[in-house]
Amino acid sequence: MIRKVTRSPQQTEELGAKLASVLKGREMIAMFGDLGAGKTAFTRGLCAGLGISDGVCSPTFAIVNAYSGKYPVYHFDMYRITDADDLFATGYYDYIGNGVIIIEWSENIESELEPDCIRIRILKTESENERIFEIEGLDDYADVIC
Repeated sequence: MIRKVTRSPQQTEELGAKLASVLKGREMIAMFGDLGAGKTAFTRGLCAGLGISDGVCSPTFAIVNAYSGKYPVYHFDMYRITDADDLFATGYYDYIGNGVIIIEWSENIESELEPDCIRIRILKTESENERIFEIEGLDDYADVIC
């Protein structure tokens, strides 16, 4: 597991951009963390690292946002997903293997994540802007990401 501390939203975005540099275009990235943990900031940075600079925001009501860059990116927000029917209605299964999938609130669909997905747990600390990132599935790239 890679463990990285960021101390500002800018550093969180920079971490996302570093992770983007090792992607091959078909990864599933499952993010876990409380409200305000930095999931969307991390996603903005990751997308910037893939050449996507405009319009990256949490798809809270749309459920999924699609972006075009180095690879297609499908950004899901599973906060409101409560059962298998809800998940199926999002078209989630149709996106798997067709680009980089980034999932906020992965805890709501944990049983439906790909076994080899990249798992990112984001923990808040006592400091307002400090976050601890625990990244599983990219140990071979620890020197690039950290």
